[in-house]
Amino acid sequence: MKVDVRYFASVREALGAAETVDLGATADVGALRDMLTARGGRYAETLGRHRVLRSARNRVLCAESVALAEGDEVGFFPPVTGG
Repeated sequence: MKVDVRYFASVREALGAAETVDLGATADVGALRDMLTARGGRYAETLGRHRVLRSARNRVLCAESVALAEGDEVGFFPPVTGG
């Protein structure tokens, strides 16, 4: 199963704008994040569980337990604060 992953704000600065990822099997947003983190290096630093990140599936905010389907777009971004 392939999904498009988009990165925003500081995540984009570290990893680039987007990529297509082949998950191989049914997965959820959390499993995708863990798979990307397992790449190590910048991915582990940027997407690791020590960082608070928001996620979206098909441009709608979602929990990491949301299941993914072929062709979905998943976004990762830091929480935004106002001021």
